[in-house]
Amino acid sequence: MTTNYLLGIDLGTQSLKVGIYNETGTLLLSESSAYRTNHTQAGLSEQNPNDWWQALKDVLAKAKEKIDLGLISGISLCATSSTVVLTDKSYQPVAPAQCWMDQRSVDEEEEINRNTNPVVEERLLFSGKKTSVEWMTTKSLWLKRHYDLSDKYILEQIDWMNYMLTGEVVASKCNATCKWNYVDHLGGFSEPFFQEIGLDGITNHWPSRVLKVGEKVGEITEHVAFELGITAGTPVFQGGIDAHIGMIGSGALENGHLSMITGTSFVHLMHHDHPIFNDSLWGPYDSPLIDGHWLLEGGQLSCGSIITWFLNEFYSGRSDFNEIFAELEKNMEDIEVGSEGLIVLDSWKGNRTPYKTPYASGAFIGLTLSHTKFHIYRAILESIAFGTKNVIETFKNSSIPVKKIIAGGGGTKNTGWMQMISNVTGLPIYIPKDEEAGTKGAAIIAAYGIGLFPSIKQASNQMVTMQKVFEPDLNKTAQYGDIFQIYLELNQLLFPIMRKIKEGKGESHEICT
Repeated sequence: MTTNYLLGIDLGTQSLKVGIYNETGTLLLSESSAYRTNHTQAGLSEQNPNDWWQALKDVLAKAKEKIDLGLISGISLCATSSTVVLTDKSYQPVAPAQCWMDQRSVDEEEEINRNTNPVVEERLLFSGKKTSVEWMTTKSLWLKRHYDLSDKYILEQIDWMNYMLTGEVVASKCNATCKWNYVDHLGGFSEPFFQEIGLDGITNHWPSRVLKVGEKVGEITEHVAFELGITAGTPVFQGGIDAHIGMIGSGALENGHLSMITGTSFVHLMHHDHPIFNDSLWGPYDSPLIDGHWLLEGGQLSCGSIITWFLNEFYSGRSDFNEIFAELEKNMEDIEVGSEGLIVLDSWKGNRTPYKTPYASGAFIGLTLSHTKFHIYRAILESIAFGTKNVIETFKNSSIPVKKIIAGGGGTKNTGWMQMISNVTGLPIYIPKDEEAGTKGAAIIAAYGIGLFPSIKQASNQMVTMQKVFEPDLNKTAQYGDIFQIYLELNQLLFPIMRKIKEGKGESHEICT
């Protein structure tokens, strides 16, 4: 019997991860390597694309000491979106990559969103009636205004990495649909839309082919085979946005199942069998993952990043994170629901859902001299849980039933947090056996690509197993209900003040939607 090893690559905000799985979905090996994001006071968040490639070389060098990379039968990638690379004609970077959280194109975002031309309104109808500073469209408009694009190309992170592996330049339908204003049933891209917003001819600078998730990108080249230790000719299949591919990796493809990918930010995704329009959500996206499956998206920009802030401020210099989190968990358990009157607002880098405002920021309300760092920690976790509940309520307001949450990503390691989110939302949270939903989803795509399964959905059903379920304590759900209402009121009261503060300090470019 032939052994098929499947390589999933996940390019996250802070690191590159790989997972090698067999055809039953069993994880055989995982490795990761971090890279830098450079932030500046001008709202820039930049990465060096060559760092991504070096990270892949590093993790595969470690992997081949433990496993035979020659047994890899298929490869797929997922990546952040839109992390944008400006290249020359040879697809070599000519500037640092703009990370998805980069905020320099906020003026372009607002300009597009103010445009009332029917051509623009029709196209934005399928992205929640707005574009975002995070997206390829707004970043491309900024690049057009600041660079001569006549001899340059604009690629996403996944496009550039696929090129480095195979020599093929293609776009993912997942990314194009969710971040590039591509609408399948309207013919894909719209030149009249691009012309109206000042991006006429932009598709000449983007990849010319858009491939569905699971379609073959190309094969590992001889040069790359020597560099990485993977057999030349190994097929690479199209992936997509990390959180979206995480839906595949966590088995959250059915209607009523909310995929919650936990990490630096949270992404909440749900499939539906027909388009549902809600201005407070992103989408409906036309079949970005699977034909006939409309996708709706919510999200929180500041989640794991707030915890990172907390650790940097209160535990600077310590690297014994297991002991730190054990200490926090133990002390948090002794604090009542609501952190003894301390409430945190979680929109530290703007609010993605449901308010779609780049001007929101963080806040602590109710601090007293009796509060400790443990109250602050608990209040931060509760605030992110409230943000998730706010997203879920937005789905429910469109008569979209949310039956359960399927969670993936690094946040699932924090069991106390997962139980808290279950208590706040009143929903069960299912945790798959493999917490890295991105690498697992990419591996599942590779399994489909080499023909092991007739569909991506069937591959996901067969290769994903659940490990744990957090059931809500409904008494605590009721207790959290009143606090959640205060959280909502505070958002409405403070957002206008936050905008005045930002504009008064001349920091309108330091924000993100």
